[in-house]
Amino acid sequence: VQLVESGGGLVQPGGSLRLSCAASGFTFSRYGMNWYRQAPGKERELVASISSAGGTTNIADSVKGRFTISRDSAKNTVYLQMNSLKPEDTAVYYCNVRYYRFQWYDYWGQGTQVTVSS
Repeated sequence: VQLVESGGGLVQPGGSLRLSCAASGFTFSRYGMNWYRQAPGKERELVASISSAGGTTNIADSVKGRFTISRDSAKNTVYLQMNSLKPEDTAVYYCNVRYYRFQWYDYWGQGTQVTVSS
């Protein structure tokens, strides 16, 4: 299994970024996907989740109304659209898939840095 994030970078407060996570090595359309983030000195936080078919999403209260999660099963890719970014959104963002098939599997990408600063 591989999860490869991209799209991070430096952005000014109020700006936007779209993160992508390209997945391979498992049946992407079968499983829900997650985006987490971890800021320096803080615990990893679940930011957004999307169901296998994309019909159900959950967004953390801290980013609700600003972030959206989506997926494209034809491209085996999950996205995190981040708008109205704030300095407190600065973190490493990780893509994650966790599923049960005879045993639990839990895979993470390498992370992509998002820095919100003027």
